[in-house]
Amino acid sequence: MAESAKKLRTIAPSFVALGPSGVAVRDRLKRLTAEDEEVLHLVGAHQGALASRDLKQRCADGTDHSTDTWAARKRGLTKASSSRIAGAITKASHDQWALARRCQAAHIQNLAAGIKTLKHRLALSIGEKGSKRAAGGYRSRSEWFNKSRRLVALEARHAAGVADWRAGRVRVVRGGKRLANTRHNLAEAQLREEQWRARWEAARWFLAADGESGKRFGNETIRVTPDGEISIKLPAPLAHLANGRHGRYVLACRIAFAHRGAEWADRITLNQAVAYRIHLDVTRGRWYLTASWQRPVVQTVPLAAARANGMVGVDTNAGHFAAYLLDPHGNPIGDPHRFPYSLSGTADHRDAQIRHAITRLLHWAKNTGVRAIAIEDLDFTTEKTREKHGSRKRFRQLISGIPTGKLKARLVSMAAEHGLAIVAVDPAYTSKWGGRHWQKPLVTPRRKMSRHDAAGIAIGRRALGNPIRRRTAPPPHDQSDRVGHRTAQAAPGTRRRDGNRPPATDRLHGEPTPSGKRKRGPSASKTVRDAPSTHQWVQDSLLHTG
Repeated sequence: MAESAKKLRTIAPSFVALGPSGVAVRDRLKRLTAEDEEVLHLVGAHQGALASRDLKQRCADGTDHSTDTWAARKRGLTKASSSRIAGAITKASHDQWALARRCQAAHIQNLAAGIKTLKHRLALSIGEKGSKRAAGGYRSRSEWFNKSRRLVALEARHAAGVADWRAGRVRVVRGGKRLANTRHNLAEAQLREEQWRARWEAARWFLAADGESGKRFGNETIRVTPDGEISIKLPAPLAHLANGRHGRYVLACRIAFAHRGAEWADRITLNQAVAYRIHLDVTRGRWYLTASWQRPVVQTVPLAAARANGMVGVDTNAGHFAAYLLDPHGNPIGDPHRFPYSLSGTADHRDAQIRHAITRLLHWAKNTGVRAIAIEDLDFTTEKTREKHGSRKRFRQLISGIPTGKLKARLVSMAAEHGLAIVAVDPAYTSKWGGRHWQKPLVTPRRKMSRHDAAGIAIGRRALGNPIRRRTAPPPHDQSDRVGHRTAQAAPGTRRRDGNRPPATDRLHGEPTPSGKRKRGPSASKTVRDAPSTHQWVQDSLLHTG
């Protein structure tokens, strides 16, 4: 008896991703005087010390935090700064604690996945083969022994993590754990102690202020006027450094946001909330000002409107985007397009590569006339565990190299500026079915099709609401419509659909086709035949009777 077919999982419906919920722009503070830099140093160090003390208290409160403890912390900070600065510091401490809490939960989940995989593989015989869904046994007794020791270590880490979670304990480093660990490896980082100290102190400064709607220019602590003048409300211990009215210090430089400058100017003119942050890039020796504000989260366009002009299906890979243009009926148009990027080098270089690739993709998609881009709703949280794929190091690096989280945020925000919507589809079987049904049929002497290009077509068809398969099986009995129409065919009123084939007797034998061209020329005969008869018989299309 034939083995029963494997049950496929349910495909989730496609949906239009929500637009960006916030905007952030940055510009450099040029031509600062020595006095300006000294004041920024003092203010940042003073407020940074307050932020460190408040974060320590917030972590000590843990899950016992309440509005009363929050108010007590804010009152203590107000004496050493101001009410608005104290509110910004306490809010930043809450956000940092919540982020650490989410990371702790993700770490516990990752440890649990690794423990589950280790227990499964250790229970199998040595050398036992696995399947696509589950890994097999370990290859040798030595590997089995090492993995059993690792299981004990992971169980200890998991138990400690769960205990910290229940107690509400989190571990946060202001300035970053990576930079803190660099202190013990200065030679490898090619840094002197003075250079590391300057970076560490700058990372722990606090020069930020939340926006306030209804206040002048949307912010009372760090105020930027429409003509670019920047003034800072100094904390109480540093009020003697003020060079303006009401304890404010006015910087000598001016600022003008080249990107979204008109939108920023409109907000501050209407006194809408705008948050600011000032930071120092120690490596370059440059000061920057970042302005940010929130937008109402709305859906860009309905799904039906996004499908109206076709779709661009994009397959995300660790190194390039494979895109294909599809018409509203799901038919691929033209040739595949690829937009490469590199994930090597520093984090800033990788981020710039992703932004550059997305920019080229959006420009091409907009020129095609579509209104939406289809992309897989990828999530490799359960796939990145070290224990699941074992010794397949290159495959684990490949999965980890796909920037799923950062790509989603970048693509949605950048596409909204180009007037394009993002349709997220279920990634199940797109590469497999796309390669099976679309890769080979589209290969020509001048077109090379890869599995990634075919996956782009599958993603686009799923976003359009069409099945990935090119056509359904013919009806029973024969290839006619005796038992009903096929489920995947164009409607009778659809333009450019294939009509009925004209009868073979509509033209004489040897007569040219309606287009005036012969599809195939006569071939030379290799045998001697009788001369063709000059008599031709033509059957009338309609029989007239008298």
